[in-house]
Amino acid sequence: MIFDRVKPLDAILATAEKKALHRTLGGFQLMLFGIGCIIGTGIFVLTAAGAQKAGPGLMLAFAIAGAVCIVAALCYAEVASMIPVAGSAYTYSYASVGEFLAWTVGWALILEYAVAASAVSVGWSGYFSGTILNEFLGITLPPWLAAGPLALGGAPGGFINLPALVIAMLVTWLLMIGTSESAKVNAVLVLIKVTALTAFIVLTLTSADFDMARFNPFLPAGVFGGFGSGLGAVGAAATIFFAYVGFDAVSTAAEETKNPQRNVPIGLIGSLLFCTVFYILVAAGAIGTIGGQPIMGPGGIPFPAGSEELARQCALPAYSGALVCSDEALAHVLRQIGFSGIGNMLGIAAFLALPSVILVLIFAQTRIFFVMSRDGLLPERLSRVHPKWKTPHVVTMITGLIVALGAAFMPVGLLADYANAGTLYAFFMVAVAAMVLRVKDPHRHRSFRMPMVWVVAPLTVAGCLFLYLNLPLIAILVLPVWGAIGLVVYFGYSRSRSQLGRGVVEVVDEIGGEEKMVPIDPPTG
Repeated sequence: MIFDRVKPLDAILATAEKKALHRTLGGFQLMLFGIGCIIGTGIFVLTAAGAQKAGPGLMLAFAIAGAVCIVAALCYAEVASMIPVAGSAYTYSYASVGEFLAWTVGWALILEYAVAASAVSVGWSGYFSGTILNEFLGITLPPWLAAGPLALGGAPGGFINLPALVIAMLVTWLLMIGTSESAKVNAVLVLIKVTALTAFIVLTLTSADFDMARFNPFLPAGVFGGFGSGLGAVGAAATIFFAYVGFDAVSTAAEETKNPQRNVPIGLIGSLLFCTVFYILVAAGAIGTIGGQPIMGPGGIPFPAGSEELARQCALPAYSGALVCSDEALAHVLRQIGFSGIGNMLGIAAFLALPSVILVLIFAQTRIFFVMSRDGLLPERLSRVHPKWKTPHVVTMITGLIVALGAAFMPVGLLADYANAGTLYAFFMVAVAAMVLRVKDPHRHRSFRMPMVWVVAPLTVAGCLFLYLNLPLIAILVLPVWGAIGLVVYFGYSRSRSQLGRGVVEVVDEIGGEEKMVPIDPPTG
């Protein structure tokens, strides 16, 4: 049977016990940590794509995506506090529903991290080209070097997004030679991001250009755009869900949180609510000052975000200042209402902050590879460590090349949709893991025990499925196609080489505290 290999939870926890975690974080600290993790790429990059899908209904889209994230966060918090080890949703699935479904989750996470890093690279390119090159240096890149063939707002005929390609390869090189982020630098970048967005909200909402008439019609494409259309408020929610990715990092801090039963939900829900309100205010400021109505195609249906048809419309003089046509939306809004200097500063904030996000995403990708390789599901040579740099150079280089190619030729909105498909599946499986472990192991210690699990977890499952089915059809299809490739790899290579399938699990020597491989009775089949 393919569902018979479930990794013993005791073995997973034994590995985690090698390091003692001190409980030092309070609810407010956890909330600030969450805000720093969440605010980033999505709000800087996807505002234009979201507006093209929903118009002013982008504000409702942020609320819908935030609500799904809140229930998913509670599931993450319980399982992470119970299984505080590397591997995230992949490891949780391995301990609850078994190796086969864990493989599908790990395979989806590979899609999520790589494609998300490509999306951030494209977003960074927009701010680099618009703010650094154009505004400060007076340089305009030729259209064929500034955008991929279907890049949002790029002139038709674009060939390659050269800045996105370069930043992806540069970050990959830094990871390969061992350069790591400084916590102090990260803290400064978070402060820059929050300050820039706060200034944007104040300037736009108090601007003389702000006009409530620009919010009418509020839902030009309706609430539901229809299956596979990716339009309407829900379709936009499925795309800008990308703006919330990162909150799962908060859930993994449950083991280091004082009074987790109280402080974990404060940190998770507090940070998500803060960011949701923040995002809605940013959307309101952008739309109220320069408008955010989508560019309509035949039959009164918005052109798809990132499509060639939209790019042709955006190249027309009539739409030169439109929010939906900008690839540096927030800086563009401030320039349009007379705050060019502050708009440029916001562009610089994005220019400085986004490469660190690319780095974290590629780093996370290599760690998922590591855990799967350690379990025997991927070739061990993929995680080979460079003798001089002491980094997994092979898998980092492969990941970086994939990220760079995606960034060079694809639009940011479509990349975000692809990444969201993998993310939503991972969140779906974490909710399933929470329910399965409540049944299989109800008495296991949980630092945070989710209230109303049989309400919250099914809501998470339904919410993730709901958003997934409201992605554009091509993004809906990407996940099963990618999954089918994964099944070929699993049954052709991974299943026969799995450590668990060969009867070996990783535990900790109770006396010496050192890792060793201990044989167990292998499952049948």
